[in-house]
Amino acid sequence: MSIEKDNKQGKEGFSHESIETNSFLMVVLILCVVSFGGLVEIVPLFFQKSTTQPITGLKPYNPLQLAGRDIYIREGCYNCHSQMIRPFKAETLRYGHYSVAGEFVYDHPFQWGSKRTGPDLHRVGKKYSDEWHRIHLTNPRDLVPESVMPAYPWLNENKVDAMSMPVHMRALTKVGVPYTEAEIKQSVDDVYDKTEMEALIAYLQILGTTLK
Repeated sequence: MSIEKDNKQGKEGFSHESIETNSFLMVVLILCVVSFGGLVEIVPLFFQKSTTQPITGLKPYNPLQLAGRDIYIREGCYNCHSQMIRPFKAETLRYGHYSVAGEFVYDHPFQWGSKRTGPDLHRVGKKYSDEWHRIHLTNPRDLVPESVMPAYPWLNENKVDAMSMPVHMRALTKVGVPYTEAEIKQSVDDVYDKTEMEALIAYLQILGTTLK
């Protein structure tokens, strides 16, 4: 009886020890546990209407706004500005209503983030005039002397790549953005001869305006 007990303890000890002393096995088991925990938290979100359905009144970006969004990403604006207002009093008092997933179902990829060298931009839409944004983007220190934001004067000269818009919009339809074929064909004319400054301002002016 004593021999069987010793053998059982020896096997259990060996099993536990083999995990602790085998780095590869330990890593594999940790990855399995973490992956399972992540799936339990993430998968249900794909089936919740609050995270997959657009809020009332939300529309896909029009071609000019979509072009502006591409410029926003290209110039790295997301490196300093988040687009996620958290549900805390200090946040909502400064920026407005907290962000909800239904506002971003047409964003691929969405621009949530925590980096705030500059202020959160989620509710910036209609807060300032187009001219204010133009001056601010051309030389931020003309409006905010202490600003550390770089200037983007070339946006006033560069033209939007109109011919790329149909391809971009068709790609977005593959992930659920409801553009019609007529809208896609019209997109070239909608952005033709528009400057990148106009496009970026159009994008900024729509941010956060659906949910009041």
